[in-house]
Amino acid sequence: MKKSTPQSVTEQELLKLEVRLEELVSSIEHLKDENRSLRNQQGAMVTDRAGLIEKNEMARSRVEAMINRLKAMEQGV
Repeated sequence: MKKSTPQSVTEQELLKLEVRLEELVSSIEHLKDENRSLRNQQGAMVTDRAGLIEKNEMARSRVEAMINRLKAMEQGV
């Protein structure tokens, strides 16, 4: 049976650390890409929301105008 020398143990540990470090760097890059994508999606959603709010306000104004016209017609103006 072959005994591990301190030098070979250290080399093995360094190789393990190197592999783990590469995995961590890869994970960080993946998370950066995902974060960038999510920020872009958020920006698009904020823009869409602003458009929907504007459409909602226009619809509300039109409905209020129709109600006012109906009230005026009802009063015989």
